Amino acid sequence: MTAQRSFKRLVRSRMEKTGESYTTARLRLLQGGDEPARISLSTDDATIRERTGRGWEEWFDLLDEAGGADMSHREMARWLAGREGEHALAWNVQAVVGSYERARKGRQVGEHDDGFTVTASKTVAVPVEALYEAFVDPERRERWLPDGDLRERTTIAPRSARFDWGDGASRVHVAFAAKGDGKSTAALSHERLPDGAEAERMRAFWRERVAGLKEVLES
Repeated sequence: MTAQRSFKRLVRSRMEKTGESYTTARLRLLQGGDEPARISLSTDDATIRERTGRGWEEWFDLLDEAGGADMSHREMARWLAGREGEHALAWNVQAVVGSYERARKGRQVGEHDDGFTVTASKTVAVPVEALYEAFVDPERRERWLPDGDLRERTTIAPRSARFDWGDGASRVHVAFAAKGDGKSTAALSHERLPDGAEAERMRAFWRERVAGLKEVLES
């Protein structure tokens, strides 16, 4: 067992930044906190409790007792998914593990064992097959990503596509889903980015580019 519970460490870290009492700092964290003093939890306590049946303090204690401080991100996610079984929705697992790592290990938002990850998504009024082809067909991709450098690794039509980016040090994964009424969604993640500055640059880049994708496909 850790000498000091991870959630208490998080509260005390906020206290040092804000000068708040323990009670106030704890309450602010559970409510979602305030910028710039906020120490990032993926969501507020009420939301994570509604989605998972546990609040943040319970999750942090559970991961402390499981040895989360010595686990990699992937090990923790697998352990948590195995423990929760069919109730372990992917968003919930990543929200809990990511928040714990930021509190316990001092990681930044989006930071993982192999670098930083940024995400972007867009719903477009075209069938999922057309959205998929806009990524995997080089000529169609050029229309909305002329300044990109994607090299295909693997694809499962029309569900997913994986690419190397640039020199291959980072990778781009895209999942596609039909939404009905001729609409579909692309959920993109750019992984293995070297640092927070590059992550922020690529976050802005992809948000702009998927907006361009929507404009091109719907025009």
